[in-house]
Amino acid sequence: MSAAATGALLGLILGTGLVIVIYRSPPARRVRLADRIDPYLRDTPSPSRLLMETPRRRDGDAPSGAGPGAGSAAGAGAASGENAEHSHRARAHARGTAAASRLGLGTVEALARPFLHDAAARLDRFLGGRAALTRRLVQAGSRTSIEEFRAQQVICAVTGALLGALVLAARTLLGIGPPALVGVALVVAGTAGGTLARDWWLSRAIREREDRMLMEFPTVAELLALAVTAGESAIGALERVSRLTRGELGTELRLALADAHAGATLVQALEGIATRTPLPPLTRFVDGMAVAIERGTPLADVLRAQAVDVREAGKRQLLEAGGRKEIAMMIPVVFLILPTTVIFAFYPALVSFTVIAQ
Repeated sequence: MSAAATGALLGLILGTGLVIVIYRSPPARRVRLADRIDPYLRDTPSPSRLLMETPRRRDGDAPSGAGPGAGSAAGAGAASGENAEHSHRARAHARGTAAASRLGLGTVEALARPFLHDAAARLDRFLGGRAALTRRLVQAGSRTSIEEFRAQQVICAVTGALLGALVLAARTLLGIGPPALVGVALVVAGTAGGTLARDWWLSRAIREREDRMLMEFPTVAELLALAVTAGESAIGALERVSRLTRGELGTELRLALADAHAGATLVQALEGIATRTPLPPLTRFVDGMAVAIERGTPLADVLRAQAVDVREAGKRQLLEAGGRKEIAMMIPVVFLILPTTVIFAFYPALVSFTVIAQ
């Protein structure tokens, strides 16, 4: 590498460092309200451990033999669910901070946190769509907040940019690799690709969760039908099935029961399932249950019919997937196996004709 290129690279690095230092220095940094009141709150005593470490019971669970009085207790527990969720995330953050300190990463995390926070805020303002992102995070069953998701996107973007920067550095320092313009394009593409990769991973998580819910749905519907046939009420059947199931659909049933215990009607709680998970079979199931509850029609027949419909839809999806796989299987047959067979069949004859011609 020439002296001019070395000087330009060192000047670029020095200039970037100076800009970052000046931009993040205390006189140039904007003082937030949280920074102003933090010295006055730093010595505040922590709350009681009895409140922080109370074991959380699964939503919708109730002790055996619980009657109508237990419903009010469950409603009170659901009313404090937001505080319990906040304390759970605080404990998880504390455990992660302690683990980072044990690994010697506490200083690195403290230095990188302001940059990561600012980059995540700028990315959120640039991309927008907070309502749609919130809905997708709920559909994925994730407890990640929007800020945490944007921070993960920033980390993925930086990783992709570093991969492109490695190519550019190899070209600059060693003189190997693609041209510098291609390296810059790889840095930009890596940044965009990392951001889109995290979004694609979220979409994949949503699809996998919806597939698991569709697999669980016929069994849950039949269990509800059996419970209703045995004499349980609609909410009693939901409570019993939610205690027996541990899948994604069971989690949604427990959330619906928590909404019902918190004061919403059963129909509104069931409609919340369709809002959180807009699957057509599940939406039809919720609509059928709502109509049956409001009009007093036999609920067991509705549930059995819904289970049969979902099983038939699952069979159709299996047949469609088999057809697509059959077409995909033709690719190795046509492009790998068939040419190899043709070569083995005609190559001896071609050699023979060549010998005879000579």
